[in-house]
Amino acid sequence: MPDLEQAAMESREKSHAEVRHFMRFTRAQRYLHAALFSSFLGLAATGLPLRFSESIWARGLAKGVGGFGAILFFHKFCALVLTVAFLIHLKEIVTRGIIHREKGIFWGATSMVANWKDVKDLFGHIRWFLGLGPKPKFDRYAYWEKFDYWAVFWGMIVIGFSGYAMWFAPFFARFLPGWALNAVLVIHSEEGLLAILFIFSIHFVNTHLRPDSFPMDMVVFTGVESEEEFKTKRPLEYQRLAAQGKLEARVADAPGIWQINFSKVVGFTAIVIGLVLLVLTLSAYLRES
Repeated sequence: MPDLEQAAMESREKSHAEVRHFMRFTRAQRYLHAALFSSFLGLAATGLPLRFSESIWARGLAKGVGGFGAILFFHKFCALVLTVAFLIHLKEIVTRGIIHREKGIFWGATSMVANWKDVKDLFGHIRWFLGLGPKPKFDRYAYWEKFDYWAVFWGMIVIGFSGYAMWFAPFFARFLPGWALNAVLVIHSEEGLLAILFIFSIHFVNTHLRPDSFPMDMVVFTGVESEEEFKTKRPLEYQRLAAQGKLEARVADAPGIWQINFSKVVGFTAIVIGLVLLVLTLSAYLRES
């Protein structure tokens, strides 16, 4: 029996490797995303107890880690990690788009900047949901992915600035009136809460819980996707690269079984943590209301 099981496993691995795979995200992009979602989970897990400090679960968590002072320390640490990750990405955009003048960074089919096609895709998707038209075909990035992307910029400006204003209040008090420092506390708290609710509901559903990705989209962890996934999810990009003769340049090695299993563990852990925090947030918010 062990020999048969080993043979079956080797057969599955061989079959998996024979399927063509294409690179979607580089290793650097995946590492940056890992830093992003890890620090965001940390900010959510530490920010919520501070926001709902009177809740039983918040007091229990604080007691377990050494008090709310310890929670605040980890909150600030995660904020620094997220800030560094954001600045690294910003540097990459400036380097590629402005210094090297790389095409497609600020406009076109490969850009994260929204265009008229995204508007048409949005309304086309609504018609498709209602059974009134065909499903729109997407290129490298869909309209909801661009929305998620720019939401990070909004969060870093609003939530990030307000957070650092509270952290370094004596410095900001030199040029901000007292009422503004009181306002940043409210802004940071409410905008942070909104970000958590959005990520753990809308973003999770769009990215991992859609029928064509359920139970989880692995590409952000492995960096590659099968040819069938490529054709189905991003047919316009597939066709464009094929017409330009650039498709073969994107061919990559299939992810190893260990990589897939590790990605599943990390991904499902993040989803479970997010959903638990979502439930705790809603319960505490409803009680507060």
